[in-house]
Amino acid sequence: MNTLQCPPDPNVLARASAKVKRHVLPLFVVMFIVNYIDRVNIGFVRSHLETDLGIGAAAYGLGAGLFFIGYAIFEVPSNMLLQRYGARAWLTRIMFTWGAAAMAMAFVRGETSFYVLRFILGAAEAGFFPGIIYYFTQWLPSTERGKAMAIFLSGSAIASVISGPVSGALLNVSGMSLHGWQWMFLIEGFASIVLCGFVWFWLQSHPREAKWLSAEEKGALVAAIALEQQAREAVQTVKPSMFKLLADKQIALFCFIYFSIALTIYGATFWLPSMIKKMGNLGDFQVGLFNSIPWIISIIAMYGFAAMASKWKYQQAWVAVTLVIASFGMFMSTTGGPIFAFVAICFAAIGFKAASALFWPIPQGYLDARIAAAVIALINSIGNLGGFVAPTAFGFLEQTTGSIEGGLYGLAGTSLVAAVVIFFARTAPRGDVFRALTGKAADNAIPQHALNHTVMKPDAKGAAS
Repeated sequence: MNTLQCPPDPNVLARASAKVKRHVLPLFVVMFIVNYIDRVNIGFVRSHLETDLGIGAAAYGLGAGLFFIGYAIFEVPSNMLLQRYGARAWLTRIMFTWGAAAMAMAFVRGETSFYVLRFILGAAEAGFFPGIIYYFTQWLPSTERGKAMAIFLSGSAIASVISGPVSGALLNVSGMSLHGWQWMFLIEGFASIVLCGFVWFWLQSHPREAKWLSAEEKGALVAAIALEQQAREAVQTVKPSMFKLLADKQIALFCFIYFSIALTIYGATFWLPSMIKKMGNLGDFQVGLFNSIPWIISIIAMYGFAAMASKWKYQQAWVAVTLVIASFGMFMSTTGGPIFAFVAICFAAIGFKAASALFWPIPQGYLDARIAAAVIALINSIGNLGGFVAPTAFGFLEQTTGSIEGGLYGLAGTSLVAAVVIFFARTAPRGDVFRALTGKAADNAIPQHALNHTVMKPDAKGAAS
C-alpha cells in the first residue's frame, strides 16, 4: 500500500518558503515588468504608427492581437521544454529572444512587417508566464503560492504604472534618423537582453540546487511538495494523456475563465491610452501619467484581495466578486463622457487585475504535477487568446462604427458570465478526474486518509504503523 512521507516541520517549512520568496520574487517581478512593457508598449505608439506608417485602427488592433496567436501556438511546447531543460536555462532563453524580437519592432515598415513582428514577439515570449507558475509549484507549498502569485502579478501592474511615463519619455528621444517610437522599442527591448544574464546566474531549477537553503530547509520544501503531489496521485494513479486534457470539463472551465479575464485586461490595456487622449489636449508623457493611475489602484486591490482570500478561504467566491467589479466598471465606462469613462476603467481595474491573481491558485491546486507544466501553459495560451480577440474587435469596431462602446458591453457581459462559471471550478482533484482524462478505471487507489494528509508514521524499527 502506498503511504505518504512524514510532513515537514512547519517552522522549517515557513522559514524555507520565506527564503525562496525573498530570493526569487524580486527577480521575477523585475522580469515581468520588462516582459509586460515589451508586450503592451504598442499601445503608446498607435498614433505614431498611423502618422508615420499609415497603420489604421483595424490594422493596429489586428497586429496588437497577433502577438497572442504566436504566444498560443508556442506556449505548450515551450513550457514542456522548460520542464525538460530546467527553469534557469529556459527562462534565460525566453528573455533573450523576446528582447531581440522587441528591438526588431523598431524596424516595422508597414502593416505586413507589423503583423509578422508582433507574431514573432509572441512566439519568443511563449512559456514565460506559465513557466513562472510551474516554478512556484516546484518551490513553494500550496499555502504560499497564492501570496507569491499576487506579488509576481503585481509586476504587470507595476509595469503598467511605469510603462506610461517611461514610454512617453522615450517617445521624445530622437537621433540617428530614428523616430521616438523606434528608440522606445530599441531601449525597452534591450533591457530584457541585459537582464537575461542576471537570470542565468541567479536562478536554480530545483530546491536541491539552492546553496542559499540549508539541507533541512531543502528537505522541508521537497517533502511538502511531494506530499501534495502524492495526494493528487491518490486519485490519478497513471499520468493522464495530453490528448485527452480537454475531456476534463474542469480544464475547459479554467480556459474559459482565464480567457474572460484576459479579454478585459487587454481590451483596457491596448485602448486605454487612446481613451485618455479624448480627455483633452494631452501630450505623450501626460497620457502616460494618466495611464498609470488605474494600475496603481489595481496593485493595492491585488494585495488587499489576496490577503482577504488567504484569511477567509473560498477562492471561487473571491474571484467571482472581482469579476463582478470588473463587469460593473466596464459597463459604467459606456454611460458618460471621457473623464467618467476613465474613472470607470479605474474601478474596473480593481476587479480584473485582482481576478487574475486570485484565479491561478485554483488550477494549481487541481492539477497533477506530472502534467502541471503543460496544462498551465494550455490554460494560459487559450486564455490569452482574449488578448487577440479584444484589440482586434475594438479596432474593427472603431474603424467601422467610430466607437468601441459595443466592445465595452461585451467585456462587461463576459466578466459577468465568468463570475457565475467560477463556482463550478474545483480547487482539488476528485476520483473521477482520472477516468475523465484516461478513459480507464483507477485501481490501487490510496485510502481516503491519505488524501486528507493523515500520514502513516514509521515506528521505532522503521516499519509503518
